[in-house]
Amino acid sequence: MSRVSSESLAQAQTLLESKLGSNPAELAKELFAVLGIVDSNAGLRRALTDPSREGQDKANLFSSLLDGKVSGATKEIAAQLAGSRWGDPRDIGDALETLGATAAISSAEKNGSEGLERLEDELFSFVRVVASSHDVQRALDAPQATAESKEKLAFALVPDASEATKTLIGQAVSTPRGHKATDLVQSFIGLVAKRQQRWIANVSVTRPLTDEQLRRLQNGLNNLYQRDLKINVNVNPALIGGIRVEVGDEVVDATSATRLSELRRRLAS
Repeated sequence: MSRVSSESLAQAQTLLESKLGSNPAELAKELFAVLGIVDSNAGLRRALTDPSREGQDKANLFSSLLDGKVSGATKEIAAQLAGSRWGDPRDIGDALETLGATAAISSAEKNGSEGLERLEDELFSFVRVVASSHDVQRALDAPQATAESKEKLAFALVPDASEATKTLIGQAVSTPRGHKATDLVQSFIGLVAKRQQRWIANVSVTRPLTDEQLRRLQNGLNNLYQRDLKINVNVNPALIGGIRVEVGDEVVDATSATRLSELRRRLAS
C-alpha cells in the first residue's frame, strides 16, 4: 500500500476506534459486506478512488449507495474512506478488509487479553489443520465450490471457535480476494498480535522498583488506560526524565508532562 493510501487507512482506523464501543461484531460484518460491494463493482472502485474527483462528492456518492443498508457508524467510516486519497483502486478494498478484521478482533477484546489470546490460538489452529491436509486445501481453493460450502468446511475444522474467529475465517474462505485463505488468516493473526500490544506496558525506569512501587505503577497504568495491563520493566540508568512507558503505539515520556507527573506521584506516594 502506498504512503498516501496508508495515511488514509490510518485516519479511518482512528475513526473506527471511536465506533467500537457499541457492537464491534456487527460493525465487522457490515464492513465486510461493504467490501463485497466495492470488490464486485470495478466502476464504483474507480469512482471512489478517482483523484480528480472532489472528496466530498465521493463521500456523498458512497453514503447514498449505502443509505438504509448499514448502520450509521459503518456509513460514516465508508464515507471517510471514499473521501480520502488512494494510490491504487484496490487499496480502498484492502483498507475495508483491515477495518473489518480490526472490528472483529475488537469484539474478542471484550473479554480482555484472554479473548485476544483465544482468538489467536483458534486462528493458528485453523491454519495448522488446513496445512496438514491437501484435501482440505483443494476443497477451500476449489473455484466451483460455493462460499457457503467453504464456510461449512472451515467451521468444522474449528468446531468450538468463538464468533470473532468464525467471522474472520468465514471472510477468509468465502472472500479471499486473490489470496489463499490461510494466507489471509495469517494476516489477521498479525492484526491480533498488534492489538495485543495494547495490553502490554513496556516501562523503562532509572533504577529497580520495589514491590510497592510496582504495585502503584500497575494501578496507575490500569487507571490511565482503563484495562489490566501486563507490565514489563526495564532498568536504564541513562534514561532522562526517570520513566518512559510504551503501550502499543503510544509513548509516555518526558514530553508527556502531565501523565508522567501523575505516574511519578503514584510511585512516590
